[in-house]
Amino acid sequence: MELRHLRYFAAVAKHLSFTAAAESLGVAQPPLSQQIRDLEAEVGTPLFERTTRRVALTKAGVDFHAQVIAILEKAGEAVGRARAIGSGTAGIINVGLTGSMLAGPLGRAIRDFSRGNPDVDLRLHEMAPDRQIAMLKAGQTDVSLLRCPPQDSALVSALAWRESVSIVLPRGHRLADGPVTLSDLAEETFVFFRLVDSLFAKHLWQCCVEAGFEPKITYQVVEAASLTSLVAAGLGIAIIPESVARLAHAEVVYRPVRGPRIQADVHALWTKTTEPLIATFVAAVRVAAEAQ
Repeated sequence: MELRHLRYFAAVAKHLSFTAAAESLGVAQPPLSQQIRDLEAEVGTPLFERTTRRVALTKAGVDFHAQVIAILEKAGEAVGRARAIGSGTAGIINVGLTGSMLAGPLGRAIRDFSRGNPDVDLRLHEMAPDRQIAMLKAGQTDVSLLRCPPQDSALVSALAWRESVSIVLPRGHRLADGPVTLSDLAEETFVFFRLVDSLFAKHLWQCCVEAGFEPKITYQVVEAASLTSLVAAGLGIAIIPESVARLAHAEVVYRPVRGPRIQADVHALWTKTTEPLIATFVAAVRVAAEAQ
C-alpha cells in the first residue's frame, strides 16, 4: 500500500465520483478505478458501494476514510518539517557551553533566535571545555562556544564575539582603585580556571608567565562565577572574561588590565557539516554580539 493509493481513495471519498476524483487528481479514470480495486483487494473488504447511479462509502470505507485523512495529514506535516529542517528553520540544536557564556551576548542571541525560529528546539548543555569537544565529536551536541578553541582539522571554528578580561579583587585590596598590569599581580594568590580541561586557563597562565611570574593558585574551578565567589571569600584574586564582570558582586571589584590586550574571544565550533541550522544559530549569535 502506497500513499498514492490513499490519496486516490481520499479523492473518491470526497467527490463520491470516480470521474470527478480523476479530474481533481489529473489522472485518467480507468487507472484510478484500478488503483481503488487494488486497494480494496489489499485491505480485504469493499470500501465503496458502486451502482450505475451513485458511489458511496461502505461502513468499512467510512472508518477507513477517517484513518486515511489522519495519515495524509501526518505525512504532510512530516514533509513540511523535513523541508523546514533542510532549510534551517526547524529542528533541534544542542549547544555546549560553560555557564559564564550567558553573561555576554549569548543570552540575547538565544532570545532573538528563539523568537525568530519558533520551530527550533534549542537545548543548552553546560559542561567543562574539554567535555564540550568530546560531546561535539561524538555527535551529542551540534555546536559549542569556547574561548581559545583547539586547532582541530575535524572541527570548523568561527569567531562569535570578541572579549577581553578583567581582574577580580576583594573590596579594599591595595590595587582596587585603578587599572592594573599583570606584573602588578606577581605576589598575589590566585583562584583560577581549571587548567586540566581548559585551553583558556592555560592561555591565562601563559600570559602571567610572559608577564614575569607563575601564578600561585589555591583553588581551580570551571565557572567564572565561582571564581568571583572565591575572591569574595578572600581566597585569592582572579582573571575572568570581562562580560562576567558585569555581574555585580558586593564584596569584590573588577578592574581592567593595563597593557597588551588579553583575549578572551569566544568561538563557535562544530563538525564539518552542511547543516543549515547551525549557520542560522551562529549568525544570530554574531548579530547579538554586534548589537551589544
